[in-house]
Amino acid sequence: MKKFFKRSAAILGAAALAVLGIGEYYSSSLPDSILTSSPPVLSTFFNVTAQRQGHIEAAAGADGAQTYTLKLFGAVPIKDISAKEQQAPMLIPCGEAFGIRLITDGVLVIDLQAGSSFDGTLSCPAARCGIRIGDIITSVDGQSVSSNSDISEIVEQSGGEPVNVMLKRGDELKSITLTPELSGGKYRAGMWVRDSSAGIGTLTFYDEQSGGFGGLGHPICDSDTKQPLPLSDGNVGEVEITGVEVSRDGDPGELIGRFLSSSAVGTLASNTGCGVFGRLFSSPSKHGAIPLGFKQEAQKGKATIYTTLDGGEPQEFEIEILSVDLSPDAEHSMVIEVTDPALLEKAGGIVQGMSGSPIIQNGKLIGAVTHVFTDDPKKGYAVFAEKMYISMKESAG
Repeated sequence: MKKFFKRSAAILGAAALAVLGIGEYYSSSLPDSILTSSPPVLSTFFNVTAQRQGHIEAAAGADGAQTYTLKLFGAVPIKDISAKEQQAPMLIPCGEAFGIRLITDGVLVIDLQAGSSFDGTLSCPAARCGIRIGDIITSVDGQSVSSNSDISEIVEQSGGEPVNVMLKRGDELKSITLTPELSGGKYRAGMWVRDSSAGIGTLTFYDEQSGGFGGLGHPICDSDTKQPLPLSDGNVGEVEITGVEVSRDGDPGELIGRFLSSSAVGTLASNTGCGVFGRLFSSPSKHGAIPLGFKQEAQKGKATIYTTLDGGEPQEFEIEILSVDLSPDAEHSMVIEVTDPALLEKAGGIVQGMSGSPIIQNGKLIGAVTHVFTDDPKKGYAVFAEKMYISMKESAG
């Protein structure tokens, strides 16, 4: 009998530790806040339920959100989350390729000259005064700058006298004094900057009510510094996809295309961590509107994407969602894999330029393709469509 009780106690202890471990895992992996069109339902392997705290009036926050306690097996508290009930917006999933022309807010420092071209030291005036690669210069000597020629002209006119440089470094605004030096008969600062960018991506969705759009699924970054480019102005143009460079292990391919004209079909409003957003003059797609899928509705399993691989209309291809990360600090929302034989044959999987391709699951817009895995281009990352929709609303003010 004693052995029986000891075994039972050991089993119960192991079970309690297992439940605690599962609870800790879900505490870190489930979100702190969600949008929902009904009482919260979370897709988890083990049963997790949401119990509202107190009466509706007492529990509601200033934004109308309710506080719920998540419980494992309906009994073990895991964490409190904020849930705001909201009707899922209807959005048109796109998949069309689009051209992006972006003018930066200031200029981005992409390189600093070093060596003996100035005074024999191993640094240039820009480096010596504290300017770094990745800084965004907004003004020189009190004058706003938006191009390399703006800076060159101001520096040359300084006659070698110190000039004030205002720059952004992350969230910090700095004032730096730069003293130009004479080289090759001209006064120079010794830095290279970038002032604009253009490229091709894929439209994710269009909102008929506002005319707003979301695309790309990730920020437009400088090719040298890998830093997001600060947006001052920009527009959207029509493009034609003329070919596909096929992805292979270790060598991601890309969509090859061209701008059809210099005319704009829309404007850019923001370049954010989860895509580019703005307004289009008309709907770019023939697809009908479908509900936005909230992040907690994303599930592992079959889904489809719309994407354009040649000059025609977007096509629908099958994919598999391999994992979903709802944790508050998740770097990537989902991992996906292309399973459609036609897409694998035409493109080898995911290629550059497909970023922004909308992901449809259970009749809802659930996400967008963002990155390809270099060593396995059948797989890649995706972002929740909910995250993109919120960014679009914020960019519209």
